Amino acid sequence: MKVYRLSKERYCRDLSGKGAELAGGRWNSRGTAMVYTSSSRALCMAEVAVHFPLGITPRNYYLTTIEIGKKAKISVVNPEELSSDWNTFPHAHFTQEIGDQFIKDSEFLVLKVPSAVVQGDFNFLINPHHKDTRQIKIIKTEEFSFDKRLFKL
Repeated sequence: MKVYRLSKERYCRDLSGKGAELAGGRWNSRGTAMVYTSSSRALCMAEVAVHFPLGITPRNYYLTTIEIGKKAKISVVNPEELSSDWNTFPHAHFTQEIGDQFIKDSEFLVLKVPSAVVQGDFNFLINPHHKDTRQIKIIKTEEFSFDKRLFKL
């Protein structure tokens, strides 16, 4: 399965989860390393775009295409099993607990979670410390330009 990740050029080949570890996110607490990827290029772009204010177009981004091996163990978070506020902003703490537990248990290499940005789409969170990380391979990195109309005032 192919998944996608957008990052600054200097991080486009980095699958350590360090950025998420330093900042925390919807599905992980600060201090927990995790690699956020998306099921499509479009979702990946939307997930990054929501963090930028209007009038500022993100620059120097690279799209990384990642292959998750067919034998990778994937756990799924079913959106219907989450409370109604799971996708609020700022995010609820319980979603971080789900992701932190996924990393701590280290039973699965990947956690499939619903996107809070695009209803019905999914992100794939990778445990960078899992014993099967060899099943994660970067296929390609390429420059990515955001359409300026998305950020127009």
